[in-house]
Amino acid sequence: MSVAPSAATEIAATPAGGAAAPCYVCRCEEVEAAHVSAAIAEGARTVNDVKRRTRAGMGLCQGIFCVPTVAAQLAAEAGVPPGEIVPMTARPPVRLLPLAQLAALEE
Repeated sequence: MSVAPSAATEIAATPAGGAAAPCYVCRCEEVEAAHVSAAIAEGARTVNDVKRRTRAGMGLCQGIFCVPTVAAQLAAEAGVPPGEIVPMTARPPVRLLPLAQLAALEE
């Protein structure tokens, strides 16, 4: 992975009010770095483990943007060597379907 291990924890910004803004790892599913850290603390040791616990990588981008950061956090916090981190299992994307479209179907 090309993301430095410390990048996952150094992205947070502090707004004018002084409270730390959430540091989103996965923007699609609004998963914060703290959620990924909690999953790792609970025993997650692969990207798929983190994905199952947090939904990181399950959004519209299918992990294109967040998997490198999740992998960096795994390397930094769990001590998993970067060369041993395998990509998450790919799943075909699902399109959103309005309930009205389902209701209009004939039985």
